[in-house]
Amino acid sequence: MGWDMKMRHTAAWAGFTVAALVAASGCGTESAKTAVKAADHAGTALAALARASDRTEELGSAEVRMTTDTGTSGPIAMAGTYSWGHGYAFDVQMDTKAANMQMVNHSPKTHVLFVDGVYYYDVDTFRSGPYQGKDWIKVDGSAVFGKKGAQALTGDNGSPSASMKGLKYARDVDDLGTQTVNGKRATHYHAVIDPDRMGKLKDAYGEGSALGAATGGTSVVMDVWVGSDGLPVRLKERLGTMTVSMDFDKFGKAATVKAPPAARTADLTDVLTKQRQG
Repeated sequence: MGWDMKMRHTAAWAGFTVAALVAASGCGTESAKTAVKAADHAGTALAALARASDRTEELGSAEVRMTTDTGTSGPIAMAGTYSWGHGYAFDVQMDTKAANMQMVNHSPKTHVLFVDGVYYYDVDTFRSGPYQGKDWIKVDGSAVFGKKGAQALTGDNGSPSASMKGLKYARDVDDLGTQTVNGKRATHYHAVIDPDRMGKLKDAYGEGSALGAATGGTSVVMDVWVGSDGLPVRLKERLGTMTVSMDFDKFGKAATVKAPPAARTADLTDVLTKQRQG
């Protein structure tokens, strides 16, 4: 396969993978200051979710095991640290084969970083072409979601904390009782968030967006299991054809995630942008 063809192929999976990663990172909403107050919705279930949302936001990071299924291919598993205390960032290991990245990475796991709105993938070293010697691929979020959509995902709007804040916009919240999840007793809540309550994240579902195409831009159906400490133990989201499941292993203070050295990165943002526009 020629270098140019390989880059176009690489850009295709990069776009898909970015969309899967951002969906896996949470449905997201506008800041909690603009969230609908729990008092506007009757019921102790929503009040409990509001408390869980505030408790999650107070902490800065979490160790998360996650699975994303777009509905058109097999599930993609990833695990690592998600941080939102000082802006949204993550440092995860993703299943290479499930993400269809074998062409550029022969390791069974792919190291993926998200820093300042940019996605980085640790791949095999390029042996030829203009990126010879580089071993990271860089993709700006705007290449997949457009400028407006990428701006909607700034701050912590893609983080697990944002998913919890999104529950403040929910309707039809039901308390499904207590269950044991990951060895912990947790209360299971079921909720629906309509598109008109998604806040700025609606921009990421816009026309031409990879995420919008994958999910259909419909309502978000959420199930969350909240432990006795008021923190989520498990969160499951269904966005159109896409399903995202998150298990929270540990919460902590904000974590520092650093981008790889610029000299080692191959920037495919323009390649992917042109492919998406074409």
